Amino acid sequence: MFKVCPVSAWFMFISMDKGAFSLSSGNAPYLFYLEHIFPNIPSFVILKIKSFEQIHYNKGDLMESKRIAGEKAVEFVKDGMKVGLGTGSTAYWAIQAIGRRVKEEGLQVQAVATSVQSEELAKELGIPMMPFADVDMLDLTIDGADEVDPELHLIKGGGGALLREKIVAAASKQLIIIVDESKDVKQLGKFPLPVEIVPFAYELTVKKLKKLGCEPKLRMNGDQLYVTDNGNYIADCHFDAIANPVELHDTLNGIPGVVDNGLFIHMANLVIVGSADGSIRSISK
Repeated sequence: MFKVCPVSAWFMFISMDKGAFSLSSGNAPYLFYLEHIFPNIPSFVILKIKSFEQIHYNKGDLMESKRIAGEKAVEFVKDGMKVGLGTGSTAYWAIQAIGRRVKEEGLQVQAVATSVQSEELAKELGIPMMPFADVDMLDLTIDGADEVDPELHLIKGGGGALLREKIVAAASKQLIIIVDESKDVKQLGKFPLPVEIVPFAYELTVKKLKKLGCEPKLRMNGDQLYVTDNGNYIADCHFDAIANPVELHDTLNGIPGVVDNGLFIHMANLVIVGSADGSIRSISK
Protein backbone atom coordinates (compact mmCIF):
# COMPACT_ATOMS: atom_id res chain seq x y z
CA MET A 1 0.00 0.00 0.00
CA PHE A 2 1.33 3.33 -0.85
CA LYS A 3 -0.28 6.45 0.52
CA VAL A 4 1.16 9.89 0.03
CA CYS A 5 0.14 12.47 2.63
CA PRO A 6 1.39 16.06 2.18
CA VAL A 7 0.74 16.72 5.88
CA SER A 8 4.11 17.62 7.33
CA ALA A 9 6.60 18.82 4.73
CA TRP A 10 7.51 15.60 2.87
CA PHE A 11 6.76 13.04 5.52
CA MET A 12 5.14 10.30 3.49
CA PHE A 13 3.67 7.02 4.59
CA ILE A 14 4.04 4.00 2.33
CA SER A 15 1.62 1.08 2.45
CA MET A 16 0.20 -1.50 0.03
CA ASP A 17 -3.46 -2.35 -0.41
CA LYS A 18 -6.24 -2.89 -2.98
CA GLY A 19 -7.53 -0.85 -5.88
CA ALA A 20 -4.57 0.54 -7.78
CA PHE A 21 -4.02 3.49 -10.01
CA SER A 22 -0.97 4.53 -12.00
CA LEU A 23 0.92 7.75 -11.44
CA SER A 24 1.69 7.86 -15.15
CA SER A 25 -1.99 8.03 -16.11
CA GLY A 26 -4.90 10.19 -14.97
CA ASN A 27 -3.62 10.62 -11.44
CA ALA A 28 -0.30 12.18 -12.36
CA PRO A 29 -1.52 15.61 -11.17
CA TYR A 30 -0.97 14.45 -7.59
CA LEU A 31 2.72 14.02 -8.20
CA PHE A 32 2.66 17.44 -9.86
CA TYR A 33 0.93 18.77 -6.73
CA LEU A 34 3.71 17.43 -4.52
CA GLU A 35 6.41 18.94 -6.68
CA HIS A 36 4.53 22.24 -7.02
CA ILE A 37 3.50 22.72 -3.39
CA PHE A 38 6.90 21.53 -2.15
CA PRO A 39 9.34 22.91 -4.74
CA ASN A 40 12.31 21.84 -2.63
CA ILE A 41 11.08 18.28 -2.17
CA PRO A 42 14.12 15.98 -2.03
CA SER A 43 14.80 14.17 -5.27
CA PHE A 44 14.97 10.82 -3.51
CA VAL A 45 11.30 11.23 -2.51
CA ILE A 46 10.21 11.86 -6.11
CA LEU A 47 12.31 8.92 -7.26
CA LYS A 48 10.76 6.75 -4.57
CA ILE A 49 7.27 7.67 -5.76
CA LYS A 50 8.12 7.16 -9.42
CA SER A 51 9.69 3.77 -8.68
CA PHE A 52 6.25 2.38 -7.88
CA GLU A 53 4.26 1.49 -11.00
CA GLN A 54 1.04 1.56 -9.02
CA ILE A 55 -0.25 3.29 -5.92
CA HIS A 56 -3.04 1.61 -4.01
CA TYR A 57 -5.97 3.08 -2.13
CA ASN A 58 -8.53 1.15 -0.10
CA LYS A 59 -11.82 2.35 -1.63
CA GLY A 60 -11.15 4.02 -4.91
CA ASP A 61 -9.13 7.07 -5.68
CA LEU A 62 -8.70 9.46 -2.74
CA MET A 63 -7.76 12.19 -5.17
CA GLU A 64 -11.07 11.72 -6.99
CA SER A 65 -13.05 12.49 -3.82
CA LYS A 66 -10.95 15.62 -3.31
CA ARG A 67 -11.45 16.65 -6.92
CA ILE A 68 -15.24 16.36 -6.92
CA ALA A 69 -15.50 18.28 -3.65
CA GLY A 70 -13.28 21.05 -5.00
CA GLU A 71 -15.19 21.33 -8.26
CA LYS A 72 -18.54 21.42 -6.43
CA ALA A 73 -17.35 24.32 -4.28
CA VAL A 74 -16.28 26.30 -7.33
CA GLU A 75 -19.93 26.31 -8.50
CA PHE A 76 -20.48 28.96 -5.80
CA VAL A 77 -17.98 31.32 -7.45
CA LYS A 78 -19.74 34.01 -9.50
CA ASP A 79 -18.64 36.85 -11.77
CA GLY A 80 -17.26 39.87 -9.93
CA MET A 81 -16.37 37.99 -6.76
CA LYS A 82 -13.26 38.49 -4.68
CA VAL A 83 -12.12 34.97 -3.81
CA GLY A 84 -9.70 33.49 -1.29
CA LEU A 85 -7.69 30.49 -2.48
CA GLY A 86 -6.77 27.87 0.10
CA THR A 87 -3.75 25.62 0.40
CA GLY A 88 -3.44 21.84 0.27
CA SER A 89 -4.20 18.82 -1.88
CA THR A 90 -7.97 19.48 -1.90
CA ALA A 91 -7.75 23.24 -2.42
CA TYR A 92 -5.45 22.43 -5.36
CA TRP A 93 -8.43 21.02 -7.27
CA ALA A 94 -10.57 24.08 -6.51
CA ILE A 95 -7.85 26.37 -7.86
CA GLN A 96 -7.62 24.20 -10.97
CA ALA A 97 -11.39 24.45 -11.48
CA ILE A 98 -11.40 28.23 -11.05
CA GLY A 99 -8.56 28.53 -13.54
CA ARG A 100 -10.49 26.39 -16.01
CA ARG A 101 -13.60 28.57 -15.65
CA VAL A 102 -11.53 31.71 -16.15
CA LYS A 103 -10.10 30.29 -19.35
CA GLU A 104 -13.18 28.55 -20.77
CA GLU A 105 -16.06 30.70 -19.48
CA GLY A 106 -14.38 34.07 -19.12
CA LEU A 107 -15.15 34.07 -15.38
CA GLN A 108 -14.33 37.49 -13.94
CA VAL A 109 -12.85 37.20 -10.44
CA GLN A 110 -10.02 38.59 -8.36
CA ALA A 111 -8.23 36.37 -5.91
CA VAL A 112 -5.84 36.29 -2.97
CA ALA A 113 -3.95 33.18 -1.90
CA THR A 114 -3.14 31.67 1.49
CA SER A 115 0.34 30.52 0.51
CA VAL A 116 3.13 31.28 -1.91
CA GLN A 117 2.53 27.92 -3.61
CA SER A 118 -1.18 28.53 -4.16
CA GLU A 119 -0.47 32.00 -5.51
CA GLU A 120 2.06 30.63 -7.99
CA LEU A 121 -0.38 27.95 -9.14
CA ALA A 122 -3.17 30.52 -9.56
CA LYS A 123 -0.95 32.77 -11.65
CA GLU A 124 0.06 29.84 -13.85
CA LEU A 125 -3.62 29.14 -14.48
CA GLY A 126 -4.38 32.76 -15.37
CA ILE A 127 -6.43 33.62 -12.28
CA PRO A 128 -6.20 37.40 -11.67
CA MET A 129 -4.58 38.12 -8.30
CA MET A 130 -5.13 41.22 -6.20
CA PRO A 131 -2.99 42.76 -3.43
CA PHE A 132 -4.25 42.49 0.13
CA ALA A 133 -4.15 46.28 0.31
CA ASP A 134 -7.20 46.26 -1.99
CA VAL A 135 -9.16 43.82 0.20
CA ASP A 136 -11.80 44.96 2.64
CA MET A 137 -13.84 41.77 2.58
CA LEU A 138 -13.72 38.68 0.38
CA ASP A 139 -16.95 37.25 -0.98
CA LEU A 140 -15.85 33.67 -0.65
CA THR A 141 -12.88 31.53 0.38
CA ILE A 142 -12.50 27.87 -0.58
CA ASP A 143 -10.08 25.83 1.49
CA GLY A 144 -9.49 22.32 2.79
CA ALA A 145 -9.23 20.97 6.33
CA ASP A 146 -7.50 18.14 8.13
CA GLU A 147 -10.52 17.41 10.33
CA VAL A 148 -14.12 18.67 10.56
CA ASP A 149 -16.42 17.94 13.50
CA PRO A 150 -20.27 18.06 13.63
CA GLU A 151 -20.15 21.69 14.84
CA LEU A 152 -18.06 22.57 11.77
CA HIS A 153 -15.05 23.32 13.95
CA LEU A 154 -11.89 22.55 12.01
CA ILE A 155 -8.30 21.47 12.40
CA LYS A 156 -6.20 23.06 9.67
CA GLY A 157 -2.52 23.63 9.07
CA GLY A 158 -1.31 20.27 7.82
CA GLY A 159 0.06 22.08 4.77
CA GLY A 160 1.83 24.67 6.93
CA ALA A 161 -0.29 27.71 6.04
CA LEU A 162 -2.63 27.93 9.04
CA LEU A 163 -1.93 31.57 9.92
CA ARG A 164 -2.48 32.89 6.41
CA GLU A 165 -5.49 30.61 6.01
CA LYS A 166 -7.05 32.00 9.19
CA ILE A 167 -6.37 35.61 8.20
CA VAL A 168 -8.05 35.07 4.83
CA ALA A 169 -10.94 33.08 6.33
CA ALA A 170 -11.61 35.86 8.86
CA ALA A 171 -11.83 38.36 6.00
CA SER A 172 -14.40 36.27 4.08
CA LYS A 173 -18.18 36.57 3.99
CA GLN A 174 -18.35 32.84 3.39
CA LEU A 175 -15.86 30.05 4.06
CA ILE A 176 -16.45 26.85 2.12
CA ILE A 177 -14.44 23.87 3.34
CA ILE A 178 -13.81 20.95 0.99
CA VAL A 179 -12.71 17.55 2.31
CA ASP A 180 -12.73 13.87 1.52
CA GLU A 181 -14.82 11.65 3.77
CA SER A 182 -11.87 10.61 5.96
CA LYS A 183 -11.70 14.18 7.34
CA ASP A 184 -15.32 14.14 8.60
CA VAL A 185 -14.95 13.09 12.26
CA LYS A 186 -17.06 12.91 15.42
CA GLN A 187 -14.40 14.60 17.56
CA LEU A 188 -11.32 16.61 16.68
CA GLY A 189 -7.88 15.55 17.78
CA LYS A 190 -6.73 12.41 16.02
CA PHE A 191 -4.95 14.63 13.54
CA PRO A 192 -2.09 16.43 15.33
CA LEU A 193 -3.04 20.06 15.95
CA PRO A 194 -0.57 22.44 14.24
CA VAL A 195 0.49 25.40 16.35
CA GLU A 196 2.57 28.15 14.73
CA ILE A 197 5.23 29.51 17.08
CA VAL A 198 7.92 32.18 16.80
CA PRO A 199 11.53 30.94 16.59
CA PHE A 200 12.64 33.02 19.60
CA ALA A 201 12.75 30.81 22.72
CA TYR A 202 10.74 28.15 20.88
CA GLU A 203 11.99 25.51 23.31
CA LEU A 204 10.19 27.32 26.14
CA THR A 205 7.01 27.62 24.09
CA VAL A 206 7.07 23.89 23.33
CA LYS A 207 7.39 23.13 27.06
CA LYS A 208 4.31 25.23 27.75
CA LEU A 209 2.41 23.41 25.03
CA LYS A 210 3.30 20.08 26.61
CA LYS A 211 1.76 21.20 29.91
CA LEU A 212 -1.63 21.24 28.16
CA GLY A 213 -1.53 17.45 27.98
CA CYS A 214 -0.33 16.98 24.42
CA GLU A 215 2.84 15.63 22.88
CA PRO A 216 4.23 18.48 20.75
CA LYS A 217 6.61 17.62 17.94
CA LEU A 218 8.39 20.28 15.94
CA ARG A 219 7.71 19.85 12.25
CA MET A 220 10.78 19.06 10.23
CA ASN A 221 11.86 19.69 6.65
CA GLY A 222 14.37 16.93 6.15
CA ASP A 223 16.93 17.44 8.91
CA GLN A 224 16.00 21.12 9.37
CA LEU A 225 13.12 22.71 11.25
CA TYR A 226 10.19 23.45 8.94
CA VAL A 227 9.77 27.20 8.39
CA THR A 228 6.41 28.68 7.40
CA ASP A 229 5.92 31.38 4.78
CA ASN A 230 5.88 33.77 7.75
CA GLY A 231 9.29 32.66 9.04
CA ASN A 232 7.90 30.73 12.01
CA TYR A 233 8.02 27.12 13.25
CA ILE A 234 5.16 24.66 13.65
CA ALA A 235 4.64 22.37 16.62
CA ASP A 236 2.30 19.49 15.77
CA CYS A 237 0.49 18.76 19.03
CA HIS A 238 -0.76 15.22 19.54
CA PHE A 239 -3.87 15.34 21.75
CA ASP A 240 -5.67 12.22 20.43
CA ALA A 241 -8.97 13.86 21.41
CA ILE A 242 -9.97 17.50 21.90
CA ALA A 243 -12.99 17.66 24.21
CA ASN A 244 -13.42 21.43 24.12
CA PRO A 245 -11.93 22.99 20.98
CA VAL A 246 -13.23 26.48 21.83
CA GLU A 247 -11.47 26.53 25.18
CA LEU A 248 -8.29 24.98 23.81
CA HIS A 249 -8.14 27.55 21.01
CA ASP A 250 -8.21 30.42 23.49
CA THR A 251 -5.74 28.75 25.87
CA LEU A 252 -3.21 28.13 23.11
CA ASN A 253 -3.39 31.68 21.81
CA GLY A 254 -2.81 32.97 25.33
CA ILE A 255 0.67 31.42 25.45
CA PRO A 256 3.44 33.95 24.68
CA GLY A 257 5.33 32.65 21.67
CA VAL A 258 2.25 31.13 20.01
CA VAL A 259 1.31 33.04 16.86
CA ASP A 260 -1.89 31.10 16.23
CA ASN A 261 -3.18 27.54 16.15
CA GLY A 262 -4.93 25.31 13.66
CA LEU A 263 -8.34 25.30 15.37
CA PHE A 264 -10.85 27.22 13.26
CA ILE A 265 -13.84 27.91 15.52
CA HIS A 266 -17.22 29.05 14.13
CA MET A 267 -15.61 30.06 10.83
CA ALA A 268 -16.90 27.55 8.27
CA ASN A 269 -20.30 28.22 6.69
CA LEU A 270 -20.43 25.16 4.48
CA VAL A 271 -18.51 21.88 4.32
CA ILE A 272 -18.55 19.83 1.12
CA VAL A 273 -17.56 16.19 1.59
CA GLY A 274 -16.47 14.17 -1.42
CA SER A 275 -16.61 10.37 -1.29
CA ALA A 276 -14.62 7.78 -3.20
CA ASP A 277 -17.83 6.46 -4.82
CA GLY A 278 -18.34 9.86 -6.49
CA SER A 279 -21.10 11.12 -4.18
CA ILE A 280 -21.06 14.55 -2.53
CA ARG A 281 -22.53 15.58 0.82
CA SER A 282 -22.94 19.16 2.06
CA ILE A 283 -23.05 20.17 5.73
CA SER A 284 -24.05 23.65 6.85
CA LYS A 285 -25.05 25.34 10.09
